[in-house]
Amino acid sequence: MSQLDLVSVSTYLAGEAVAGERHEYVGGLVHPVTGGSNAHNQIASNGLIALGSRLRGHSCRAFNSDTKIRLRLPFQVRFYHPDVSVVCRPNPQSDAFQDEPAVIVEVASPETWRIDSGEKLEAYTTLPSLSVYLLVEQAAPRVVAYRRSDGGFVREVYAGLSAVVPLPEIGCDLPLAEIYDGMQFGPDL
Repeated sequence: MSQLDLVSVSTYLAGEAVAGERHEYVGGLVHPVTGGSNAHNQIASNGLIALGSRLRGHSCRAFNSDTKIRLRLPFQVRFYHPDVSVVCRPNPQSDAFQDEPAVIVEVASPETWRIDSGEKLEAYTTLPSLSVYLLVEQAAPRVVAYRRSDGGFVREVYAGLSAVVPLPEIGCDLPLAEIYDGMQFGPDL
């Protein structure tokens, strides 16, 4: 693809405002966001409800996947649609994106795991505002958290329906039993 084929940020945002489907933007390339399975959508909805209800009355707010996250990387701009984001310092309500998420949640499937745990992890962790990036698995009750520490991001794993992801950065916890409410897994899970 030549430089002439790249889409500008303003053209992308204008197109998104009228598009019937969502797209992600990576340095001038626009990719459609495909619809998720029922399992994906149930887990994402559960996560949004769990975080949103815990943050009611607080300055931090949970957003669904319609809200894009803008990343201004050194050599390109990107816009991603995470499944859930928590923002404590929001952009103006007229914006169609957020710049400073504190928490980002991606519900990962075997098909999206490589991008979610590679490209997106690398990009999201450049955000100075980001405290925690959560990768939520679909096939089993398991969340991989990448939490900011003094030495960079540290990987933590929470597994099983009795596990709870602590989120002191936003003043709450996230029980896996709530994320996976209504989901069915094999007998050993």
